Amino acid sequence: MKKFLLLLLLVSQTISAQFTDINIVKEIRTKDKGLVVSAHPLASEAGTKILKMGGNAFDAAVATQYALAVVYPQAGNIGGGGFLVGVKNNGEKFTLDYRETAPEKSSPNMYLDKSGKANTDLSQNGRLAVGIPGSVAGFYATLKHCKLPMQQLIQPAIDLAEQGFAITEKEAALLNSLQKEFAKNNFTKTVFNKEQGWKAGDLLIQKELAETLRRIQTDGLKGFYEGKTADFIVAEMKRGNGIITKNDLKNYKVAERKPLTFNYKGNEIVSMPLPSSGGILLAQMLKMSSFENLQNFQHNSPEAVQIMVEAERRAFADRAEFMGDPAFINDKTEMLISDDYLKNRWISFNPNKATPSSEVGKITPPTKESTETTHISIIDKEGNAVAVTTTLNGLYGSKVVVSGAGFFLNNEMDDFSIKPGVPNMFGAVGGEANKIEPGKRMLSSMTPTIVLKNNKPYLVVGTPGGTTIPTSVYQSIVNIIDYKLSPNLAVNSPKFHHQWLPETVDYEKGFPENTVKELEKKGYKSNYRPQIGRTEIIVIDEAGNLTAVADGRGDDSVGVE
Repeated sequence: MKKFLLLLLLVSQTISAQFTDINIVKEIRTKDKGLVVSAHPLASEAGTKILKMGGNAFDAAVATQYALAVVYPQAGNIGGGGFLVGVKNNGEKFTLDYRETAPEKSSPNMYLDKSGKANTDLSQNGRLAVGIPGSVAGFYATLKHCKLPMQQLIQPAIDLAEQGFAITEKEAALLNSLQKEFAKNNFTKTVFNKEQGWKAGDLLIQKELAETLRRIQTDGLKGFYEGKTADFIVAEMKRGNGIITKNDLKNYKVAERKPLTFNYKGNEIVSMPLPSSGGILLAQMLKMSSFENLQNFQHNSPEAVQIMVEAERRAFADRAEFMGDPAFINDKTEMLISDDYLKNRWISFNPNKATPSSEVGKITPPTKESTETTHISIIDKEGNAVAVTTTLNGLYGSKVVVSGAGFFLNNEMDDFSIKPGVPNMFGAVGGEANKIEPGKRMLSSMTPTIVLKNNKPYLVVGTPGGTTIPTSVYQSIVNIIDYKLSPNLAVNSPKFHHQWLPETVDYEKGFPENTVKELEKKGYKSNYRPQIGRTEIIVIDEAGNLTAVADGRGDDSVGVE
């Protein structure tokens, strides 16, 4: 365990590249400077470059997201969507929902065959899996909070795409593992296909993507949702069974939503409301675990983990039954996070044994959600804070690259309940709240979050990881507020996860064996995962000292102004 943590405390490594040296920095402590934490060092560098040019945290958020679309194509994107939570130094709080939406021609039964069986290959791979992309619209919606013009914010990404960058060993292995999938789902050879295979240090140059970014730079929103790029997207749809039209693209709108806020031990938590389930789940889990005075138990002890697992179980049961796009359902957020409701939910907690999942919710098959997402945490020297989580859903999304435009399209339609009304193997029926409907946003677990202390940013946090996102953010907040762990230990300590169904508790390798064994005695089933999440965190203490930590589970990196 100690060796595991020591390895994660390594500060940096350097790899040379054509565009720039890739300097992976895992932790920075500073004061009176801006910080950017993201999944790729070149993206973090793009954000900090903008801060140095006079931009604020929102400028840096836009530049970093564009850069991730180039250097982190497995999840960074312009062909997907995401959520942004912002807190300005004047106290203003806001969120932007640029989640993908279902095309006009979509329907609840679009992935079912004549016998009513769901074809998950259609919802996960190829053109029919694609939701209307929201990312570029989201970047433009962020612009009103920025100081610099979009033409300047997109330039670092154009340079990266045009000049290329050296890929790491991990990136080479990932690309090599999906060569057959890229070939199967594309009619023309893409820049991601390489006959002799990829190796560390190879240059990834993306000329078509550079041209697409230039069209956005020149023509703004119309440079993506209309004109040549829209033509490329629609043509790509017609090569297979895709249904996105020019009207779908032209009519896409970002939703500005009221942040979900609540108090936790004197801190104000600011997170994402529906159609992200993340904020609601976070509120439910933190409040329920506080009923048991969690801080009185040792970190990752059997008592503490049992309390947190049971809070996760009850929250995820509510997710399956109640949560979806608020424009299409009866939004019960206020009830779900109320103290009265949660105290009643907690009555069945028994410290001596596991609570059967059937006792806390109707056994409804939960929607499968991919772990391939990416998160950015940013703060500037003026005290503006941004948490952004974006995704293509699956690894490289639908695996479809828009021919002529050079970017991957999402497979976000798989985040809907693709077989509502169709019984599963247990005879239970899929959730109606998240069924497919035209114009609807699919339910998400993304949980970009900012914690305020005395009305000022204290934590900026988020992670990728599908349904493990809310539980990883939950654990990170508990690790810092309840257990007073350092930011590095809060991020890099082995995590656990439970989501109501299946009944198992997932643990990362290195998790305390005694805790696992003690919980098994109480009836908990165990499963091990290689990793859970890749959390990016910034912590600001009362003296104004900032500590940024990039997760040690990947090539994530911190950039400083």
